[in-house]
Amino acid sequence: MTVSKRTKKATIADVAAAAGASVATVSRVLNGVRTVDPVLADRVRATIGELGYRPSAAAQGLARGRSGTLGVLVPDLANPYFHEIIKSVSAVARSSGARVLVMDSDENAAEERELAEELMRYADGLLLCSPRMERADLAALATRSVPMLVTNRQVPGLALQSITVDFFGGMMALCGHLAQLGHHRVVYLSGPEHAWANGERLRGVSAAEAFGLSVSVLACGYTTDDGYAVAPAALETGATAVLAYNDFVALGVLARLGELGVRVPEDISLTGFDAVDVARYSAPPLTTVAVPRDRLGRAAGEALGRLMAGDEGTEPETVPVELRVRGSSGAPS
Repeated sequence: MTVSKRTKKATIADVAAAAGASVATVSRVLNGVRTVDPVLADRVRATIGELGYRPSAAAQGLARGRSGTLGVLVPDLANPYFHEIIKSVSAVARSSGARVLVMDSDENAAEERELAEELMRYADGLLLCSPRMERADLAALATRSVPMLVTNRQVPGLALQSITVDFFGGMMALCGHLAQLGHHRVVYLSGPEHAWANGERLRGVSAAEAFGLSVSVLACGYTTDDGYAVAPAALETGATAVLAYNDFVALGVLARLGELGVRVPEDISLTGFDAVDVARYSAPPLTTVAVPRDRLGRAAGEALGRLMAGDEGTEPETVPVELRVRGSSGAPS
């Protein structure tokens, strides 16, 4: 068989014509269907190589009922906390030949279910990162045929496959550290209302009364601007230490305290959460809790892969955290 040189990209019709087969037969060979005569199948494969034909990954996925895509929904792509998680999930997906499609709910819990259902139309599996949606919406999504995994959310009584972080233990470690330094009155700057992670932090704050701490709570948020805005109110509580929802809130507080002439930690101690890179370079560096986001992303990607392969026995996993004591915390004046 002689194949002429081509200047245009070969199509499946070109392969069929050159191999003396139908387009349907070439498609069956490409998709691994074993009903094709072995001699004809070998001729088709040889022609594919000679023509340099490359089938469309999307078309092959449709033929097999799979897209080769993992869907990931996060609350806010502007939040660097999720960047490393997505990067690790992408690395796991890439190692198995899959790709990742990411969507952002912009911290709108009411829109999460609709966005998740949209992802399910295109993806073979769905990862919900820190979902804020109502229990009923999660329950409805869990009944769909698309494998689904949730990170940073547990719902008692609901059969959800999940990978979580020990936010409760991290907050307890921070409170224990402050108690050991001699603090008695602290204030917690609360994060997003619907965030499970915030609920776990609040649970840790409540349990910290066992350390002899008196804790007040102020509604705040999760951004640097939120921390900057709430700093004066935190001072008015009379607390000797501030527990911020995350490092970004803490950095906003730190900036505002500097403008007000309040020294950290000489006048008031300040702690963050999550150990984002920039927290190491503030002045002073932030005492915080390190969350291994790369490990969380890898664990989530691997667990979702097992679910997609039909392994329903994936065990829930809780990723441990680590207290990192730095210069922003000290004994009360």
